[in-house]
Amino acid sequence: MEVVSSITTKLQGLSTSDHASVVSMNLFVALLCACIVIGHLLEENRWMNESITALLIGVCTGVVILLVSGGKSSHLLVFSEDLFFIYLLPPIIFNAGFQVKKKQFFRNFITIMLFGAIGTLISCCVISLAIGAIFAATDSVCTLQILNQDQTPLLYSLVFGEGVVNDATSVVLFNAIQGFDLVNLNPHIGLEFIGNFLYLFVTSTLLGVGTGLVSAYIIKTLYFGRHSTDREVSLMILMAYLSYMLAELFYLSGILTVFFCGIVMSHYTWHNVTESSRVTTKHAFATLSFVSEIFIFLYVGMDALDIEKWSAVSDSPGTIVTVSSVLLALVLLGRAAFVFPLSFLSNLSKKSPNDKIDIKQQIVIWWAGLMRGAVSMALAYNKFTSGGHTHLRGNAILITSTIIVVLFSTVVFGLMTQPLIRFLLPDGKSQSSTAVSSHAGSPKSITVPLLGEGQDSLEDLAQQHLNGGNRLRALLTTPTHTVHYYWRKFDNAFMRPVFGGRGFVPFVPGSPTERTSASITTPFQ
Repeated sequence: MEVVSSITTKLQGLSTSDHASVVSMNLFVALLCACIVIGHLLEENRWMNESITALLIGVCTGVVILLVSGGKSSHLLVFSEDLFFIYLLPPIIFNAGFQVKKKQFFRNFITIMLFGAIGTLISCCVISLAIGAIFAATDSVCTLQILNQDQTPLLYSLVFGEGVVNDATSVVLFNAIQGFDLVNLNPHIGLEFIGNFLYLFVTSTLLGVGTGLVSAYIIKTLYFGRHSTDREVSLMILMAYLSYMLAELFYLSGILTVFFCGIVMSHYTWHNVTESSRVTTKHAFATLSFVSEIFIFLYVGMDALDIEKWSAVSDSPGTIVTVSSVLLALVLLGRAAFVFPLSFLSNLSKKSPNDKIDIKQQIVIWWAGLMRGAVSMALAYNKFTSGGHTHLRGNAILITSTIIVVLFSTVVFGLMTQPLIRFLLPDGKSQSSTAVSSHAGSPKSITVPLLGEGQDSLEDLAQQHLNGGNRLRALLTTPTHTVHYYWRKFDNAFMRPVFGGRGFVPFVPGSPTERTSASITTPFQ
């Protein structure tokens, strides 16, 4: 009888636990709906955005839960870096790559690499090696919410591109710092770091590109659209997620991998599916990304009031304020230490005034990258907690200080970003005189060459150099245009015949693709 009673008690406990989980998830989903509705109502507000709205709703919800529970808990779910990195972050970064303006991104690739790699190192050194890798990382999620790539394509490509690249730098830096032998420092450590970074960057990029090409080849060869739109959409979603998980499996940068997988899929795979699949995938990826972003900020807002961490440091509020203030000041100084000098170096290599980053744009880039969000939270939890819990006073101080920096930077800096852009760049100068438009033939692409006013078309410009018989001079004077010219020739001659893409769409009799083929046969710009 005792055994039966014990089993019954355990089953009742499990049932209660399951019911509590259902209640928590219901409340969380209801809060997500509230965030979307309130964010829509505030869409025209020049100060607020959905990330800040979700964060503030999360904080307010945490206060209510704290009062209802009698000070025992403030959140519906325990913050988990695994939940963040494995389930929430991949759709956000993939959709950014899937809909990124590729010309703008690759046109500024050298500057992005300077900001993302060298800039992260400088910022980390300024903030200090101990926790520099946590606070040196620009939060890509915040950037996606604050900047709009249609309104500010140059600033978006630089700040977001920097965030993607510095993920690879932060991973290498975070692991290197933990393995540093401060007693036996030598020049080999620097060379080893550079080698690790290059290995991580190249292999992560190649993995993302390879996965995207495989998905394009499979769909083009097997004609999934002939049988089922569901299969096409499912394969694209699963292949995108597989690229991220493969990167994590091999200890690479999942963010870099899934970002470049998104770029390749938008260039090849997306054009190989039926018209209905294109509409479905475009909105499916955007929806997953949108919900994940709101989920993250709501999640962080509620967990910011975790009573367990605050109670461990309740006897030293002055220490928390001091540490948080110092960290925030170092974040400001660390970003300024590389944005302005590296922008100056980048401008030296650009001849056209329209391509240079002026001082007003540099200020916006500096400001927009100051926000620290869920990425910093996840790294801090990974380093200073065990399963989201900590009872050590020193670790609790660093966690609570991280929470303060994240809340302050996201709310205050986030609120001021749009007004700052309108004040510094009221005439739309942030677009750097580029001609930008959307086109039905791609998820979100630039169909007009990104050239300065009064310049010839890309083909004419490159042809002038080639007719002059000096290919080297063409490469040195207009490197981006010349490389793009040769890439298009290579792409049309070798890549698209194998992997598909605009102009090389497989014809499936009776499919929507066949009926709309006439409108998508123009080669990809």
